[in-house]
Amino acid sequence: MIPTPTRYLAPVLSGLLYFMAFLPLVGSVSFAQSSSEIYHELLRLRETKRVLYVAAHPDDENTRLIAYLANGLHAEVGYLSLTRGDGGQNLIGKELGIELGMIRTQELLKARETDGGKQFFSRAIDFGYSRNPDETLSNWDRNKLLSDLVWVIRNFQPDLIITRFNTTPGTTHGHHTTSAILAAEAFERSGQADAFPEQLHEVEPWSAKRIFWNAYSWGSQYEPKPDIPYHTFPVGEYNALLGTSYSQIAADSRTMHKSQGFGSTASIGEGKDFIEFVGGEPFESDPFEGISDRWQQLSEGREILNRIEELLAIFDFATPVNNLPELLEIRTMLNQVQENFPWVSEKQRQVEQLILDVLGWKALFLANKELSFPSDRINARLIVNQPGDERLELDHFEVLGTRYPINAGLSNNQPVEWEQELRIPSTHPVSQPYWLKSPAEDNLYTVAEQNAIGKPFNDPAVSGILRFRLYDQEMEVRLPLQYRYNDQVNGEIIQPFTLVPKISLAVDQENVFLLGQQEARIGVTVSFEGAIEPGVLGIEGLESGDYTVLDSLADPSSNRLFFNVALRNPNGESKSQHTVFYKTREGSVYMQGKKRIVHPHIPNLTYFPEASFNLIRLNMDLRKQTIGYIPGAGDEIPDILRNLGYTVEILESGNLGGSVFGKYTTLIVGIRAFNVNQGLANQTAALMDYVKQGGNLIVQYNTSSPLLSRQLGPYPLELSRDRITVEDSPVSLILKDHPVLTQPNTIEESDFDGWVQERGLYFPGSWDEAYQTPLQMQDPNEPPTKGSLLVARYGEGTYTYSGISWFRLLPAGVPGAIKLFVNLIEQAHE
Repeated sequence: MIPTPTRYLAPVLSGLLYFMAFLPLVGSVSFAQSSSEIYHELLRLRETKRVLYVAAHPDDENTRLIAYLANGLHAEVGYLSLTRGDGGQNLIGKELGIELGMIRTQELLKARETDGGKQFFSRAIDFGYSRNPDETLSNWDRNKLLSDLVWVIRNFQPDLIITRFNTTPGTTHGHHTTSAILAAEAFERSGQADAFPEQLHEVEPWSAKRIFWNAYSWGSQYEPKPDIPYHTFPVGEYNALLGTSYSQIAADSRTMHKSQGFGSTASIGEGKDFIEFVGGEPFESDPFEGISDRWQQLSEGREILNRIEELLAIFDFATPVNNLPELLEIRTMLNQVQENFPWVSEKQRQVEQLILDVLGWKALFLANKELSFPSDRINARLIVNQPGDERLELDHFEVLGTRYPINAGLSNNQPVEWEQELRIPSTHPVSQPYWLKSPAEDNLYTVAEQNAIGKPFNDPAVSGILRFRLYDQEMEVRLPLQYRYNDQVNGEIIQPFTLVPKISLAVDQENVFLLGQQEARIGVTVSFEGAIEPGVLGIEGLESGDYTVLDSLADPSSNRLFFNVALRNPNGESKSQHTVFYKTREGSVYMQGKKRIVHPHIPNLTYFPEASFNLIRLNMDLRKQTIGYIPGAGDEIPDILRNLGYTVEILESGNLGGSVFGKYTTLIVGIRAFNVNQGLANQTAALMDYVKQGGNLIVQYNTSSPLLSRQLGPYPLELSRDRITVEDSPVSLILKDHPVLTQPNTIEESDFDGWVQERGLYFPGSWDEAYQTPLQMQDPNEPPTKGSLLVARYGEGTYTYSGISWFRLLPAGVPGAIKLFVNLIEQAHE
C-alpha cells in the first residue's frame, strides 16, 4: 500500500464548490495504458505548446505533421476542417450528402484518436468541387465562416496556426484555397476586441504568434525559397516510447478515411515536412521562438513544472502505480491554481487521467439496449474495477439529476457493480446531431448555440458522474452510457446509447414517379417505441384528392403500423417534396424518420430527418426491360430504376461473364466500378463483346487513378480530372437529333435546370473519333468540354460512357436528368 503523506492532502475547495472548479473527466471503456504510454502522456502534461492546423475537408490534414507535433513535440494540436466532407464521394457505401458528412466526421475522430490531435469544424457545408475561392465564397457566407474560425482560435488559443494550402487561387480546390484565406484573416482578427464582440462574453481575444503554410510540391520534394523563412520537421523519426514511427502513426491515421479510399502504407526511413512563414512575428530558427512556456503564467507554475520534471526523472516503468504519490501532489498543486486560464483546466483533466491510468482503472456505464426514447425506462449497470491494493472509496453516482449512493470500497481487482432502473425524462432531447437540428441555409449548417460551434459531435445522450475518494482526495469521472454486447466473430462491441423519437415514420421510396396518368403506390411504416397509439396518416402539401390511404395493417408484436397509399397525377410535369405525418388521437404530430448508418470502423450513427419523399410527375412511358446492374463503390440508382418500373438484377463479381451479360438488353456499370471491382475489370473483353452482339452498355464515372483496367470502352478514351462544378452552368445540345436526346424523351435545355451540386466529374479528356458527343458543358470562365457524355455504336449495340453525376441527380429526383438517363437505357430498343 502506498503511504499517504500529509503534503498530498491539502484541500483547495470543499463540497459543491470543489467539484465546480473542475471539468470532469470523460470516461471510456478502459483507462489502462502501458507504462510507456503513461510516460508519454506525462511528457504531454509538461508541454504547453499549442498548434491549430486548418484545411477544408476531412482527409485534407497532413497526418504526418500532426502526428509529429502531437507525439514528438508533445504539443496540443487541433485540426479545424471547414466542412464535414458532405459533398464528396463514398467508396464504402451508398451514403452521400448529410450521411456521408456524418461518416467522415467519425472517420476524422478516429484519425485524431490515432495521431493524438483534437478535432474542430466550422458550419460550412461541402457543396462539391469548386474551381476558385471566388466561386466558393459565393456559396458560403464569408463573415459567418470567419466568425467560426475566430471562435475556435479564441477557444483553443494556439501559439501557431498552420494551413494545409496556400492562398494562391487556381492551384487547387477552391475550398482549399478559401480555408487558407480565411485562416489568415482569422489570424489577424482573433486578437482584436472589435472583431465579433458578441463572442467576448464567453471567450477573450487571442492572437497566435505566427501563421505558416505547410508547404509542399505535388509529386516532388518541396524546394524552400531563399527569401521566405521556413522550418523543417523530421516527421520520419522513430518514437521509442510508442514503439513506432511518426510515419506509421500518420499512415494509420490516414487509413481511417475509409470512405474516401485513403488506406495508407507508411514510408520507411527519413521524412521531412516543411512549414513556410506567412505572417506574425519573424523568427530565426525555431517556429516556437518567443513563445513562453505557459507554466510561467502561474504564480506556482515553476514549482508545478519542477514536480512534473522530477517525476519524469524518477518514473517507475515496472510498477506504474508507484508514481501515484507524485501525481496526487501535482493534482493538488494544480487545484490550488488561482489563475483562470482554459489550459489549466485541460492540465487538471490530464493529470486526473494519468492517476486513473497508473491505477489500471476500468469503468463502464451500460444500458440494456442501444436505442431508447424519452419517457422510456432502461436497466443501467455501472461496473468499476481497480486491480491494485490502493483503496478507492466510491461515494455516489449522479445520473439524470438523481444522486445514487454507492458507499463501497474498490481495490484488489474486486469490481464494484451497481444496477438501477432509470427513467429517461419525457423532455430529454433525442440524439439528433446538433448541426442537423435546424434547416441549413446558404450552404451553412444552422447552429443556434455559440458554444456548439466547432464541436465535432454531440455529447453522449446520457452520462453519469461517479464521485470517489482516493487518499483523501476527492475526484470524479464522467462516464457515457453505452451499449455492450458480444459478437460471435468480433467479440466485444460497444456502441453509444442513442435516444430516438417515440414515434417515427418511414416511406419505402424516396422518389415516387407518376408517369403519365398512371397511379403510384407508396408504403409507409409508423414505428412506436412503446405501444401502438391510434391515429391518422397524412401527407403535407397534397390535396385530399391527390392521395388515398388504401389500407393499413397493425403488427402489435413489433409495435408498427403499415399503410398502403395511392398517389394520383392531376397532370403536368413537376417535382415536389412532401412530408408524411402521423397524428395521434391526443393531437400530437410526428413526422421524423429514423435512419441508421452502420459501418464497422466507426460507431453506429442515427439521425432523424423528416419522413419525406420526392413526387416526380413525368409525361413519360417506359418499355419493360430487365437491366443487369454491375455495382461499383455503391449508389442508389438500382432502386430508382425499380421505382420507375424497370426490373433490375444486381450482378455480383462471381456472376459476370458473356453467358450472363447476354440475358440483358441493357447493362449498367455503377460508379467507380473500374476502380474497385476486380471481377468487372477481368471481364472487359466480354463486356465489349456484349455490345458488339447488340447489347446496350452504360458505364458511369470512374476516377482517373487507380484504374483496374484501361479498357473502359470499345474504342480508346482517356479519363481526366475535368469536371463541371457549377450545377446551373450552361449546357448546349450540339447534336439535337441524336437518339439519346430524342428517344423516347425529347431533351430540351430546360431539362438541365434544377440539377444538384455539380454537372459531372472525371470526364474523359480525350477519345476516339468513333464516339459522338451530344452535349457541351461549360463552367464560368472555363473552356467548354464535350466529355460529359460519349456515345458510340459498336457492332450491333450501343456503348455510353458518362461522367454526369447520375449517382447524385437520380436520387435527388431531378426530372431532366431522369429523362436523359431513361433515354440512355431505351437505346437498347433502337
